[in-house]
Amino acid sequence: MRAMRAERFSGYEALRLVDLPKPAATDGRVLVRITAAGVTPLDHTILFGNLHIPEVPLVLGNEGAGVVEEGGGADFPAGSRVMFWGAYGAFEDGTYREWIAVRKEDLCLIPDGVDDISAAGIPVAYLTAQVALTLAGFGPGKTVLAPAIGGSVGNAVTQLARALGAKHAISSTTNHAKAEQAKVLGFDEVMDTSLQKLGDGVRRITDGYGADVVIDGIGGEILSEALKALALGGSLTTLGYSASRKTTIDVTDLIVPQASIRSLNMFRQPQATVTDVERNCVSSSIRCDQTDRGEDVPSGRSG
Repeated sequence: MRAMRAERFSGYEALRLVDLPKPAATDGRVLVRITAAGVTPLDHTILFGNLHIPEVPLVLGNEGAGVVEEGGGADFPAGSRVMFWGAYGAFEDGTYREWIAVRKEDLCLIPDGVDDISAAGIPVAYLTAQVALTLAGFGPGKTVLAPAIGGSVGNAVTQLARALGAKHAISSTTNHAKAEQAKVLGFDEVMDTSLQKLGDGVRRITDGYGADVVIDGIGGEILSEALKALALGGSLTTLGYSASRKTTIDVTDLIVPQASIRSLNMFRQPQATVTDVERNCVSSSIRCDQTDRGEDVPSGRSG
């Protein structure tokens, strides 16, 4: 079978089209023919050598969609359309190939009305967003900030928060053209940080209140600025570092509002948590699609 494999972690020039043996269904693994593979910021991080765990050569691709061919049993009979996410493309060969043997517990049936390409882009962004919001104690009526509307997690958190009843679902961009595009597509609370600081923009939108929940997948200076947007008792969840692993924070941004900061590593989540959230995630993602159809902003690493 054909596969796109990274021969080393030095950038896109290290990707090679190779021929590999077709995997087989085994105990606990389901053979899936890939119809669409998701492309995520994690792929970029790994390909440029910024995740220390993987070994080369490695077939990238952390998420995907396809059709069950063998080994799915009664839950996933042959011909079932499925999507999935897991250790693929990081700890083992991923979805940039024609077939893959997927752990049964990682599979989720694709709902009717959702095409394979759309489904392949749901698991990482929307599952991460749903887990982050849940662990942060999000509920209807709360204000959420997810920087970088052009990034996968920032976009997904903003859509999910709005679909689930947030009072404000705020995001940002560093590009005026992208901010205008986001408004055209229905995102009416996106600030342009080339014109104002993140914290100032959140205070303006919320009449001085701030954000109850901040989900940051960017890191660097954005994380530092996002802390300044926290409301009393608010929390910031950090889960990515596409801008930078390092930042400097003012501890009074946490002390004064009695706010908190936590991290999220999806690979460390218990399977039961992922399975439970996955059900809600699929339902919420469909709700986003129904209310915000066609409003995805082209993804970027830093929004």
